[in-house]
Amino acid sequence: MPARDLALLTDAAREAGRIALRYWRREPKVWDKGGEHGPVTEADLAVNDMLKLMLLTARPEYGWLSEETPDNAARLSCDSVFIVDPIDGTRAFIAGEETFAHSLAVAHRGKVIAGVVFLPALDKIYTASITAPPLKDGQPIVASRRDRLEGADILTTKANLAPEKWPGGVPDINRSFRASLAYRLCLAAEGRHDGMLTLRDTWEWDIAAGGLIAERAGAVVTDRHGGQLRFNTASAQAEGVLALPSAPHSEALVRLKG
Repeated sequence: MPARDLALLTDAAREAGRIALRYWRREPKVWDKGGEHGPVTEADLAVNDMLKLMLLTARPEYGWLSEETPDNAARLSCDSVFIVDPIDGTRAFIAGEETFAHSLAVAHRGKVIAGVVFLPALDKIYTASITAPPLKDGQPIVASRRDRLEGADILTTKANLAPEKWPGGVPDINRSFRASLAYRLCLAAEGRHDGMLTLRDTWEWDIAAGGLIAERAGAVVTDRHGGQLRFNTASAQAEGVLALPSAPHSEALVRLKG
């Protein structure tokens, strides 16, 4: 099942890229979803519509969870569910930047079993399943093996390093950033950065695919408390994400707990 699902997600991600690039740098229509939900474009909606039709036609028994589809509790009774962010990094997409991504995953009984992150403007694709190794453009990738948190190159926002969030002391790290959370996880997976972290509650569709890819590449991937990530939950959110090598991950948890 993971192999078949991974092949399906890969085909769907590439089709999503073809649609998104028709709108990219062409002033797509933009709406504000209100609150802290940010913007959505006509490209997000077009990609979402295609993915929902393609994926659920292929797997009608699967549930559906997507940023751009009103949630339906019916998914909670499904053993398997598609978890999709049609365009992760919508603000980057609107700005004409290249680092937006499509994030597609299948979770089975709470655990992600296949995931794909595709950056069409860069033509980069990351894939993994529980039975297949993590790959970037078909080549194996391995996460950083750094043995200490101090001095590590971590993808995160400035807000995540606020002193009040680190009772044990803010770590002295080199901070980098990318708009797409899924891409941040993949950059950690391929070892281009030592890891990533976000301490705010995080939507499942942002982390499902990238989290599996990073984990399969050797990173330790948990919530901000060190707990296992679970998917297809009622809230559709995780309590932050840490994706770090083993020793830096342990150090981060000690500092976060004080």
